[in-house]
Amino acid sequence: MKTIENNNDYVNLMNQENPVLLDFYADWCGPCQTLLPTVEKLSQEYDGKVEIQKVNVDKNPELAAKFGVRSIPALFFMKDAEIVDRANGLLSESVLREKLDALLN
Repeated sequence: MKTIENNNDYVNLMNQENPVLLDFYADWCGPCQTLLPTVEKLSQEYDGKVEIQKVNVDKNPELAAKFGVRSIPALFFMKDAEIVDRANGLLSESVLREKLDALLN
C-alpha cells in the first residue's frame, strides 16, 4: 500500500482513473494501527480496481487540513477526484468492503 508523501503524490493520484480510498492516520494513533492490517489486506484485494493510499497527518498537515480531518483514522472514498463517502474511527472489514464495492458501482 502506497503512502502519499507530498502534494505531487496527491495530484498524481487524483489524475488517475480508478476510485480512491485515502486513509488519514498517525503512527501514535491506536485505532489507526488496529485498522491498518485490514486496509492493507483490502488494498491487495482491490489492487487495480481501487487506489488505496495512506496519508500520515503528522507529515502532511496541509492535506489533512484540506480534507478537514479533525479525528483519525479518517477515511475518504473518492470518485473522479470528488469525495463520495467518508468515515471516521475504527471500521469493520465488512463495512469497508461495502463502501469499496459501492465505489465501484
